[in-house]
Amino acid sequence: MTDSETETISVAEISDGPGGVGNEDPGTTVELPVVDILTGRGFITGKSGSGKSNTASVMIENLLSSNFPVLIVDTDGEYYGLKQEFELLHAGADDECDIQVSPEHAERLATLALEQNVPIILDVSGYLDDAAADELVTEVAKHLFAKEKKLKKPFLMLIEECHEYIPEKGGMDEAGKMLIKIGKRGRKHGLGVVGISQRPADVKKDFITQCDWLVWHRLTWRNDTKVVGRILGSEYADAIEDMGNGEGFLVTDWSESIRRVQFHKKQTFDAGATPGLDDFERPDLKSVDGNLVSDLKEISDEKERRESEIADLKQELEKKNARIRQLERELEEARDLSRMADQFAQAMFQKAEAPYRGGAGRNLERPEEKQAALGEYGVPGADAAPDGDDAPETLDDIDWETADEEPQMGATPDDVARAVADTDLSTDETDGDDDDHPSTRSHPRPPLEAPDGPPWPTHGLLPESEDVDEEAWEAAVDMGDFEPADLQPAPGAENRRDVVDRMTAIVNALSEVHHGMLAHYREHGISDPLSAHVAAGETGDQHLAYGRNRSLRRAGFIRHAGRGQYEYALPDLVSDEYADLLDADELRATVEAIEASFVDDDEE
Repeated sequence: MTDSETETISVAEISDGPGGVGNEDPGTTVELPVVDILTGRGFITGKSGSGKSNTASVMIENLLSSNFPVLIVDTDGEYYGLKQEFELLHAGADDECDIQVSPEHAERLATLALEQNVPIILDVSGYLDDAAADELVTEVAKHLFAKEKKLKKPFLMLIEECHEYIPEKGGMDEAGKMLIKIGKRGRKHGLGVVGISQRPADVKKDFITQCDWLVWHRLTWRNDTKVVGRILGSEYADAIEDMGNGEGFLVTDWSESIRRVQFHKKQTFDAGATPGLDDFERPDLKSVDGNLVSDLKEISDEKERRESEIADLKQELEKKNARIRQLERELEEARDLSRMADQFAQAMFQKAEAPYRGGAGRNLERPEEKQAALGEYGVPGADAAPDGDDAPETLDDIDWETADEEPQMGATPDDVARAVADTDLSTDETDGDDDDHPSTRSHPRPPLEAPDGPPWPTHGLLPESEDVDEEAWEAAVDMGDFEPADLQPAPGAENRRDVVDRMTAIVNALSEVHHGMLAHYREHGISDPLSAHVAAGETGDQHLAYGRNRSLRRAGFIRHAGRGQYEYALPDLVSDEYADLLDADELRATVEAIEASFVDDDEE
């Protein structure tokens, strides 16, 4: 057996008093085997002021004096006084520490402690974030455990306020689980652990009962003395309440008795003492080797550099994201302007050049005919340069807002009338299609001949749907041979009947699916073609939905409301038919009479 295996440290003397059992006389020095302290599992407890931190410091002072390094997890910042006599690395979060550390320093700290025999105070009292402190303790413990599996070097890790990491009630975090792992498996690798707490009732009992040595200082709270009674016996539970400062029951696996001892007083500065009225004077503390701090400082500098780079990258990313959002807005605005330009250009030029009823017309998709239609100067009907300073030079100079009110630059009134009649200028897409749905536009059927009188708006074309009764539709349109409403003195019941009959005939020319879709729009006011199609009992086929929806729109029963939505327009259609001469009751009666052709009685 080597000397190191039999080496002991003197920490206390036998005390005279109730509870102590043994063959040693009071005043006998108490020696503890170093190897058992370094590699075992210990527990020190006692109420505040009873001497538990003093006992821990006495043991550490003896170990440091014999050049055995330790690592102290200091939760209250009271162990830096050891630096009065010993060179320890004080690592933590405060400026008073030798070095500010984070979880990134954990592996380096473990290397210093085990491979370079550097005693370390891991001061977690200065961390404002408990999670950051717990992560630091967890990582240090992990690296100590991993390195000890290879080194198998006796080393002690001391944990203050251990009930915060290994509580009796509630779950443990990663730090607590790692400490329990060290307690169960650390000894065979040479890694010992000591827990210190003023509340044994709050510490996990599995840890206490597995300890190789324990020190019980004064306890007075009933729950704590009950723990003493369960572990030591009732006579010790009674005696522990009257122990003096520094006194405690020492229980070890290598001793057959429970000894009542008086621990020595620590030799270094007591940073954990309760402040008094005397002036506080901080002692001179020993410094550690500058190279040790330099190595850790490099880790801190590297961390700061990475954090700075990450912050710069985040800032640059935010700038790029902001630029992307700006470009997306500009692109969407450009698309909107492009759609508007296409719509009005088609309305003014292509639609104005559409075939007359029964005629062939021009094909403006052919470049030569399109240029001929635009004229030499790019303006419809203008074969020579317009006169005056106000003459537009390009398409952008044309006053599009009045394009549907008066002819522009040579276009005849009939040209403009046909363009407006055949184009739904209330929409932002052609023929009712929008960006949200695929176009279902097909080539329109040839228009019917218009009646002698002014046609009902949008009745110039047969609806593009295969399930429309074309003969019934033509008959309904022919019924519109009447004088304009604003030329008649008043809308009488007979005239209203004529309008009801004509519009009802148009509704009847449509299919039941159209009726169901129209009833859906009537009920909801505003909706989309797909919802109306499904509500009419049909499938969610977009092609069919938009094709049938176009028939309703061209009949004037609905109109585009923007962004793929359409609104019910029959009341406004009837009101326009009479030039707004119907009062509210007459308008409602007329609309309801027409709606009876597609609304079931039970829906009413």
